[in-house]
Amino acid sequence: MTPKPEGEWSTALSQVVLGVVSLHAAVSTAQASRGAAAGFLLQALAAATMLAPGLGTQEDCLAGAWVATVIGLPLLAFDFHWCTNGHLMCAGCFIHLLADARLKEEQATCPNCRCEISKSLCCRNLAVEKAVSELPSECGFCLRQFPRSLLERHQKEECQDRVTQCKYKRIGCPWHGPFHELTVHEAACAHPTKTGNELMEILDEMDQSHRKEMQLYNSIFSLLSFEKIGYTEVQFRPYRTDDFITRLYYETPRFTVLNQTWVLKARVNDSERNPNLSCKRTLSFQLLLKSKVTAPLECSFLLLKGPYDDVRISPVIYHFVFTNESNETDYVPLPIIDSVECNKLLAAKNINLRLFLFQIQK
Repeated sequence: MTPKPEGEWSTALSQVVLGVVSLHAAVSTAQASRGAAAGFLLQALAAATMLAPGLGTQEDCLAGAWVATVIGLPLLAFDFHWCTNGHLMCAGCFIHLLADARLKEEQATCPNCRCEISKSLCCRNLAVEKAVSELPSECGFCLRQFPRSLLERHQKEECQDRVTQCKYKRIGCPWHGPFHELTVHEAACAHPTKTGNELMEILDEMDQSHRKEMQLYNSIFSLLSFEKIGYTEVQFRPYRTDDFITRLYYETPRFTVLNQTWVLKARVNDSERNPNLSCKRTLSFQLLLKSKVTAPLECSFLLLKGPYDDVRISPVIYHFVFTNESNETDYVPLPIIDSVECNKLLAAKNINLRLFLFQIQK
C-alpha cells in the first residue's frame, strides 16, 4: 500500500478530531437542545464523509449527498433557522412560511411539529451553517466537487468551464461560451474588423438602452432642484378587509409632507383572491391626499427602501395632479426586484419605506 503524503495525513487527522469533538458535543447537548445536537451531528457526519475514500470524485460523492438529506433540503442556502423544538428551515423557506401566514391570517408554524415560529422565536443555527459550508458540492460547469464555502468563488473566478462573454460584446459580439475557449474565440472574432458603418448600427442600439437609464437619473436630479421637496419615513401596517373572505392590505398612519396630510395604501397581487397560492408575488401602492386644497397640486413621487431595510427597490418616478375631486392615485407597482424580495416585506411585522414628494411649481 502506498503511504499517504504528510499533507493528506494532516488533513485526515484534523477531520477525525473534528468528527470526535462534534459527536461528543451532539451527545452532550441532546437533552438540552435537539437543534444544537442536530447541528453538531451534521458536522460530525460531514467530517466522516471527508474521510471516505474517493470522496470528491464524480462517482463517489454519494456520501456527501446523503448528509445533505439529513436536513431534507438541497442545501441551496447557508442560513438555517430552527424552531423551539430544533427542526431546521433554510432562510428562504423560513421567510416564505412567514409570508404565507401573513397572507392567510394565520400564525406561522413549523412544518414538522406545528409549533409557532416567528423572527423572535427562531434563531439561526450556526453549527449547521458551518457544517453545510464544508459539505462537498458539485460545480454546475465542470462537475468537480468543492466545499460549499468555496464553490461561489470557484464558479465566478476559477472554473475553466464557466460561461463567459467575448470582450468585444460592447460592439455587438453575441458569443457566450466556456472560459477555456475565450482566447481562441477572441483571436478569430470578426467584430474588431467590422467597418464603421456596421458598428454604428450596433452602437445606436446600445445608445438607446443607455439613454433610457440616464433619463431616469436625469429626472431624479431635475426633481432635486425643485423648490418644494419633502420626504418622510412611512410604515405600512397590515389590515384585513371586511369581505366574507378577508383580504390583506397595508396602510400607513397619516403623515404630513409639503404642509399637506397624506396616506399610503398597498395591496398584494392587486388583491387577487388567493395570493398565498401564487409563487409570483407583487406589491402595488397608491398615494392619497387627505387635506383640502384650493388649487390643483401637481406632484412627482417615488418610494425607496428605508434606512434599516435590506429590500431591493428600483427607483421609479410617478406623477399625479391632486384635486379635491381626484385625491388618490391609481395603484402603481412597487418596483421590487422579485418575489423573494416581496416575501421579505410580507414576512416583516411592518413594511418600512421612505417616500419622496416633489411639488411642481407653475
